[in-house]
Amino acid sequence: LVKEGAAVTRFTLSRDDAIAYFLERGEDYKAEIIKDIPAGEELSLYQQGDFVDLCRGPHVADISQIKCVKLMKIAGAYWRGDSENVMLTRIYGTAWPDKKQLHDYLTRLEQAKLRDHRKLGVKQGLFHIQDTAPGMVFWHRHGWTLYQIIVNYVRAVNEKFGYQEVHTPQLLDKKLWQDSGHWDKFHDNMYISSCEGNELAIKPMNCPGHVQIFNQGLKSYKELPLRFSEFGSCHRKEPSGALHGLMRLRNFVQDDGHIFCTESQIKDEVSSFIKQVYAIYKDFGFLDVIVKLSTRPEQRVGSDDVWDKSEQALRESLDENNLDWHLQPGEGAFYGPKIEFSLQDCLARVWQLGTIQLDFSMPLRLGATYVASDNSKKVPVMLHRAVLGSIERFIGILIEQYAGRLPLWLAPLQLVVLSISEVHNSYVKSVARQLRKHGLRVETDLRNENINYKVRQHSMAKVPYILVCGEREVGSEKVSVRAADGKNIGCMSVEELVGILAPELATIADKED
Repeated sequence: LVKEGAAVTRFTLSRDDAIAYFLERGEDYKAEIIKDIPAGEELSLYQQGDFVDLCRGPHVADISQIKCVKLMKIAGAYWRGDSENVMLTRIYGTAWPDKKQLHDYLTRLEQAKLRDHRKLGVKQGLFHIQDTAPGMVFWHRHGWTLYQIIVNYVRAVNEKFGYQEVHTPQLLDKKLWQDSGHWDKFHDNMYISSCEGNELAIKPMNCPGHVQIFNQGLKSYKELPLRFSEFGSCHRKEPSGALHGLMRLRNFVQDDGHIFCTESQIKDEVSSFIKQVYAIYKDFGFLDVIVKLSTRPEQRVGSDDVWDKSEQALRESLDENNLDWHLQPGEGAFYGPKIEFSLQDCLARVWQLGTIQLDFSMPLRLGATYVASDNSKKVPVMLHRAVLGSIERFIGILIEQYAGRLPLWLAPLQLVVLSISEVHNSYVKSVARQLRKHGLRVETDLRNENINYKVRQHSMAKVPYILVCGEREVGSEKVSVRAADGKNIGCMSVEELVGILAPELATIADKED
């Protein structure tokens, strides 16, 4: 095929024509997928010889541009991820323009296997997932400590940026979801319950609940902007075939937030959020941020005048913050434009995390108003924002980024103090008590085992610093310090050690405004 250099051509069909086209070709699966696409949509198709497939593209112009092909594996897959459906065979392959790029890709795949958060999470005793709760996480002690470190860090940063933390119910009446518009668009992904004849849904997102808080009491323009934040636990009915460790779950917590403001405040609020996003990503060690602006889609609510103002406000916010950004025409939400923030990890994988979206629809649908300066009632603009997205997914990304060796401020266990023999145990306990007074997360290892064995075991567990106490250390009232990578830091007092560690522990949440 490569030698033939067959051309790859693109053509479009309407939704109904595409269904008829693939049914005539006997490709029932493609026709079934297309039936889920809204009527009136135009579909993009690509053809290479007799083979035709659905794809947004873009594709290569012809097959001769592909020089290296490697088939990777085959696997069984239920049609549409549903175990009630027929089992199909999925064939995985990859294609590249030259051998070097193929080799680099395969190397990254091997690295990804070594960094797989599912394996490291179990190996380090952070969490596990089992069939009795598919798509949901059992957090173990150190994993839950890591989880709380991240939540508390984000909470502190939110407070610096003027957010009020709130908490909304897990179950909300069907009518609220109908009024917000989610029932029609998201019903199939919601878990439904009932009580005394009323249909209730476990919340898949937090925004309708935040509007209910805004609606309590009359609001004045002088009170705006109002910024609400919530670590909201959400449930979504994801297909079993789509679940993947912490990266894709049915139950997850968002570092969610909603800002209620006037149109004139949009630009300042977006600029403030951009500063918050970059500060947080920097603390977590991510400096390579990809920014995209998604503008109005064909199907949308709101006047062109409002869309013009909103898109211009987002553009100006990006430019005034000196950011390089990419335009995604037509990719905005139906209710407003948005900015997306993606991170590139050490394996060159891109993870879409942060977002800020303008919404003119939901506040109107749910009756949110404020009293303007002329005493008229106006509908506020609602900004949906998140920095990390799903906390669980972000932890998975962190584990793979650092191959389980987390930065000191994030490590659930920061130091472990080891005794060389039983006679040194009381000194080891004393050192641990001193370190804990400085707010450090410390454990002791008093087992009657060879010291080299204990050091090796804690190194493999990726504890950042290992402190060894023997006769010399007890006599000098010091500790011997080793890093997890085996580097010998030296012998020092507890106070000296705390001073050395201080820069590694500092984050934006610790700094003064």
